Amino acid sequence: MFEIWSDMQKSSRDLPTTGYAILVDGCVKTEFATKDGVESGARDLKRRFPMLKITIYDAQAKADQEPGAF
Repeated sequence: MFEIWSDMQKSSRDLPTTGYAILVDGCVKTEFATKDGVESGARDLKRRFPMLKITIYDAQAKADQEPGAF
């Protein structure tokens, strides 16, 4: 049972190795080449769907930015 759960978690969060990505509730939804593009997309999503947990993943830094950071 644990192996199935591990596989589900891994597949729902396959992070990009380059660029940036928008994460919605911990799942990668869209990838971007530029920081400006991902920030614009994240702001638009947060404006349209304020109830979602939206973060930005930076592949170079290998880190997520908190929602208030953009």
